[in-house]
Amino acid sequence: MMYFGIEQEIPLLRDDGSAFVDFGNTSHEELQAIVDELPVYPEDYPRLRVGDLGIKHKRWYVEGYERFGETGEFLKSLPKCLEIRTVPRETPDAALEELAESYRTLTPRLAARGFRTTWISFHPLKTCFVPDPPLNRFERRMREDSPEAQTAVIAELTRGPDLSLSFSEFDDAALIDAATKLTYYSPYILPFSFSSPFFDGELWEGLSIRTFKRTGPRPAVMVFLHDDANHIPVAPSLTQPARVPFEAGRIEFKAFDTCRDIGLYRSLFALLQGIVLDDKLPGSALTPDVCEHQRSAQFGFEDERIRKGAQEVLAAARQGLGNAPEAGHLDRLDDMLRCSAVPAHDLIKTFGETKSIIQTLRAYENLNV
Repeated sequence: MMYFGIEQEIPLLRDDGSAFVDFGNTSHEELQAIVDELPVYPEDYPRLRVGDLGIKHKRWYVEGYERFGETGEFLKSLPKCLEIRTVPRETPDAALEELAESYRTLTPRLAARGFRTTWISFHPLKTCFVPDPPLNRFERRMREDSPEAQTAVIAELTRGPDLSLSFSEFDDAALIDAATKLTYYSPYILPFSFSSPFFDGELWEGLSIRTFKRTGPRPAVMVFLHDDANHIPVAPSLTQPARVPFEAGRIEFKAFDTCRDIGLYRSLFALLQGIVLDDKLPGSALTPDVCEHQRSAQFGFEDERIRKGAQEVLAAARQGLGNAPEAGHLDRLDDMLRCSAVPAHDLIKTFGETKSIIQTLRAYENLNV
């Protein structure tokens, strides 16, 4: 049995165009008030994890950087965006249909409170997030427990999805093999999603500042193990123990930029599934290759090495999928590769017309549904 899911971070604008919503201009409470109006689906549990603080209680929640007091009491969350997550579904189409429905449920509530969604994968105006006040002793000790907690300041600037695939028949060895393969080939997979060509209020020199800044310090892939004893201690992490039973056997691909096209997500699910099922690709890596990801982020498919790597993974995915109907979803990626096209080109073109990042972002919703 296979299951598929997606978590989509939703970047926001003030509807009057005055701000790109972030930790500096919007409170957790302001966004939580929107979440409070959204429904709870009791049948989602225990397939969805709520977490210790209860923030992730629904299919929608406020994503942010959590602050704690000296004695460990939760103080506040500094928000970056809203997030939508789906329960694990038996097909990618079912997961994407749920994502679209949750998005349609969310957007009227946003509009009523003066917000709108937009499409971008890295904060287009700020270059860093610095906790203020500085982390106290408890927070420093807490964040030392995890490589991802140590690099959470990077995540406060990124906006992106997690695509998950669960294989009930995979043992931990098979899960780790799939994760190391996806990690190795990540630089050649990612350009199909690139959508972050702005940095520090300017047009950046490449196509994905998110990939350039994020992948390497943070993981491309995470797998949730059946047995904690098989954990591999590397930084960034590759493995985690399952936190709820339904997580065991899950492979999360965490490095894509945000896509606004449901159809493109369908193709990316097919690509990941085919690569996992293929048995010919030789590459394997415990952690992402920073230099290769930065090369990919800057040049995309215009770079011959990145282009050849993308051709290799597409061919392997077709091999892995065989005659499955999902193989047809790879045709779109073949077309993109043939033209060296990535989604960031749309943002760059619109910016050339508007000469304004905010006006460019106002031209796009987060999802076309």
